[in-house]
Amino acid sequence: MGTVCVGGVYPAGCEKKRDTAAHSLLIGSGRGVFIEITHRCSPTLKWLTTSESFQLSRVCDIRNTVGNVPMEWYQDYPHIGYNLDGKKIFKPIRNKDELDEFLDKMENPDYWRTVHDKTTASDIRLTDEQVDLVHRLQKGQFGDVNFNEYEPSVDFFTNEVMIHPVTNRPQDKRSFIPSLIEKEKVSKLVHAIKMGWIKPRKPKETTPQYYDLWAKEDPNAILGRHKMHVPAPKMRLPGHEESYNPPPEYLLTEEERLVWEQQDAEDRKLPFLPQKHSCLRAVPAFSRFIHERFERCLDLYLCPRQRKMRVNVNPEDLIPKLPKPKDLQPFPTTMSLVYRGHTSLVRSISASPTGQWLVSGSDDFTVRFWEVNTGRCMKTLEVGGAVKSVAWNPNPAVCLVAVCFERTVLLLNPSLGDRLVVSSTDQLITAYEPPEEDKEQAVTWALSEGLEHNMGHRLTLTHPKAVKQVVWHGKGDYLSSVMPDNSSNLQVLIHQVSKRRTQNPFRKNKGLVQCVSFHPLRPYFFVATQRYVRVYNLIKQELTKKLMTNCKWISSMAIHPGGDNLICGSYDCRLAWFDLDLSTKPYKMLRHHKKALRGVAYHRNYPLFASGADDGSVIVCHGMVYNDLLQNPLIVPVKVLKGHQITHDLGVLDVTFHPTQPWVFSSGADTTIRLFT
Repeated sequence: MGTVCVGGVYPAGCEKKRDTAAHSLLIGSGRGVFIEITHRCSPTLKWLTTSESFQLSRVCDIRNTVGNVPMEWYQDYPHIGYNLDGKKIFKPIRNKDELDEFLDKMENPDYWRTVHDKTTASDIRLTDEQVDLVHRLQKGQFGDVNFNEYEPSVDFFTNEVMIHPVTNRPQDKRSFIPSLIEKEKVSKLVHAIKMGWIKPRKPKETTPQYYDLWAKEDPNAILGRHKMHVPAPKMRLPGHEESYNPPPEYLLTEEERLVWEQQDAEDRKLPFLPQKHSCLRAVPAFSRFIHERFERCLDLYLCPRQRKMRVNVNPEDLIPKLPKPKDLQPFPTTMSLVYRGHTSLVRSISASPTGQWLVSGSDDFTVRFWEVNTGRCMKTLEVGGAVKSVAWNPNPAVCLVAVCFERTVLLLNPSLGDRLVVSSTDQLITAYEPPEEDKEQAVTWALSEGLEHNMGHRLTLTHPKAVKQVVWHGKGDYLSSVMPDNSSNLQVLIHQVSKRRTQNPFRKNKGLVQCVSFHPLRPYFFVATQRYVRVYNLIKQELTKKLMTNCKWISSMAIHPGGDNLICGSYDCRLAWFDLDLSTKPYKMLRHHKKALRGVAYHRNYPLFASGADDGSVIVCHGMVYNDLLQNPLIVPVKVLKGHQITHDLGVLDVTFHPTQPWVFSSGADTTIRLFT
């Protein structure tokens, strides 16, 4: 069973009591009372008539007169309320605890019909009539046994017009007085009709209207009356040779007649022999007349009538409306300096974070350091192989340059620029303390000493295979090296300089790795294979995105300083711009170069990017990325920079921007480095 709570009739408004312990609800109003019965399964809310509520209230002695207030207010007092005489109702001396409740439940046969009344702190035993009432309410029946819910309805309003009205209410006074508001509306309408603002409705014409469906059509239009109508080819008008009395020069000689008879029908100039007759009456019937008519019908029937739709387009409309290059300045336009000194092709260049120095690596086994503004070679270091890649540490507080050749990555301190930075870099490297347990690493770290240290060598990382590329992380402590080898899983390594640790981030490499790059802001790592660029989250250690480049072979990659855009150069003359928020497919494919692209780069501050190719040119483009996510990047080619000579079918091998100025450096197979400003 459940519980029930019954209350008296509340005359004003609608009162509501909620008994949280007994799970019951009582809502009263002037005409009756709501009662909620809470069963174990579901609560039921019912309306009791006044007589039923009185019947219930008569049995339950509702003595507490505190009204609709929470009983918690009396928990600190010895009494629980006031009776009808205004005397305190005291709480029982001992409240039942859970053990008493359980024993009562087990031993008391009337426990199921006992209800605790919070207002009087007493237990009320329901009578049989009240239990029957609760049962009826739980079944969804009416509280009163004698109430008939299916009484015949009395239809007060009928469709028949009755003599006496249903309501005999006298009409208002306002129904006899003319309305001032209506008078004002009518005067406004009259004024509008006088002024011609409102025109009277025309009477509808009942006569049916017919119209010509094709009246407005142009018969000469492409989509005319018959859409696919092609006029029949007209026959050639007869000439002098078809006359019954042609001029003598049209008549064939015996030799010409023999040649005409020997020719095939397709090769003959005339399908008949011109003949001369004395008068029109002497002209015989044409022997090939029916044959010619039949051929004409065949021509009309088998004529290949194909309609070619010509679209008249203004060629200028096909060119996209781009801003003028003058409005997109500054960008490099002229060649200012040529850095000469290398004796073989210069594969890689990198600028210092201050923009004062430039490092270059060449196939002549040397690394050269240049002063940018003067073109002077400050230092030349010989290494034991052709230099594949050089990278200056992007952190201005560290003076380190990474150089890779054959199986070695060298970390050099060129000792250029601020002496404090140079000395702090040396302290950073010498401050390393080896761990107690040496873990086996894929790379051997060696500290340079003696003559090598004086030359600028600081650390040597010996790899198991030939290294093609080296790239720094933006903070300057981590660098990554690439060893392309399709047969091995050891293609990409990440090194930490401060702890001299090396780790292989990938258990398995999918394809031949071409180049890698760190995200400038977030912990993402970009790995470019021949056709795809995969973006990995280094913290979660999972693949985030896979970009389809639509290129046959990726050669180079650069990431926008904002981190949301990426460009890829490829050996099939294409440059793909990716918007990482937009799609995994290229936002734009640029085919400006005629030969394979070797290097691409973004400027750190200006909206510029450049690409160098084997056609000997560097193309600088304006690439504006907007903060508004709804606006697409603006990509406009602004300048083609030429100057490099093509040597052994190789042109520009690497490009990089000056970190602060809108200048671009390019290195080529003609052993030179050029600065365009």
